[in-house]
Amino acid sequence: MTDAATGFSHRFRATELDARAALCEIIGTLQARGLVQEQIGAVEIALAEVINNIVEHAYAGTAPGDIVVDVAFREAILKLTTTDGGKPLPDGRLPEGRPADVTGAVDDLPEGGFGWFMIRTLARDISYARENDRNRLELTFDVVPAVDRH
Repeated sequence: MTDAATGFSHRFRATELDARAALCEIIGTLQARGLVQEQIGAVEIALAEVINNIVEHAYAGTAPGDIVVDVAFREAILKLTTTDGGKPLPDGRLPEGRPADVTGAVDDLPEGGFGWFMIRTLARDISYARENDRNRLELTFDVVPAVDRH
């Protein structure tokens, strides 16, 4: 992991174990930077969903490649950018992220379909591009400064 005053970058292999360890390190760094706990929770859920999608779908059926997470702080904004060399998103665009239909019987509830809805709900802005055989996904979050209670 590299670190600078305005952000940091973390590179790891697209495996479940490496992804879990990387997420813990990234969230720990954000906590050390003073992000309020409510924001940490939202960022952690959204980033975990993105990383999980990369591991499970972008690199499905291939050797796990790398994932890079760049974190940048700009005024009251936190920008997370993930890049990977896996397969592109279907149709080269972000899924709509509609909420899954949960009106049926419990046994008929979908196993998935909640991730993109959560990501779109938690992030202020999201964008995707395929550049030079790499996926680039940007998530933007508003940052509320921590209140000094001393």
